[in-house]
Amino acid sequence: MLGSENDVLDTMLGGGGTIDMSRISAFALTSYGGEKSKLLSLPYTFVSREHFWNFATSDLAEEFLLEPHENGTGVRGLFYGEEGFRHFFTVKEISGIEDLAGMKLRVSNDPVMNGLVESLGASPTVVSFGELYSALQTGVVDGAEQPIANYKSNAFPEVAPNLILDGHTLGAIQVIITDEAWDSLTEEQQNILIEAGEYASQYNREISESAEQEVLEQLKADGVNVIEVDDVAPWQDACKSVIEENTVGLEDLYQQIVDMQ
Repeated sequence: MLGSENDVLDTMLGGGGTIDMSRISAFALTSYGGEKSKLLSLPYTFVSREHFWNFATSDLAEEFLLEPHENGTGVRGLFYGEEGFRHFFTVKEISGIEDLAGMKLRVSNDPVMNGLVESLGASPTVVSFGELYSALQTGVVDGAEQPIANYKSNAFPEVAPNLILDGHTLGAIQVIITDEAWDSLTEEQQNILIEAGEYASQYNREISESAEQEVLEQLKADGVNVIEVDDVAPWQDACKSVIEENTVGLEDLYQQIVDMQ
């Protein structure tokens, strides 16, 4: 337990071997030589898990994994995984997109998420993840967003028992390794890591959705107000400007991802 993802990345890039490998949210790499990874966190990019895995197993995925290394950052991605679609949850009862207007919604200090929240008429409020429970409890924020499993495991239903299944982004993750650690391995060892990564990635793909569904049923049984989103079009329309602003110069690449659905 060595801090936030940014803390971990700073430690890895600082050298010294304190951390050789880590699991990192893909969007966290945006400021660390992985600009293309920002495309994976744009709202409503992936229409299904299958759509994401079409990308994650494509030749394009390797281009994204190796981008930080090629930019001289000092880390490289080994393989992809996912932790499910991310959804909003709130303290007050809601029934649809219109109820988010005026709410203070917790975000990390990320331009894409800031833009998403503003597009929905809400106020993005930066709160560290470790302080989120108390922020919800005391009214510092009115809601936040997380994958379903994280929502439950961090006891957020206790203070924000309304979960709206808008699925704005899929929680894409990478397992990364420092170039220093990678270069210290023999070719045989590198190949073993790559093979193990493919195995782990496939296992994640097999169990993620069923595990998430099990958690969702537990939440419903525990009395959480789970709101289904039958029509995602209004959410998508609200976020068009966020996508346009964050794909400047990368339009063709982004379209390739969209077309993989």
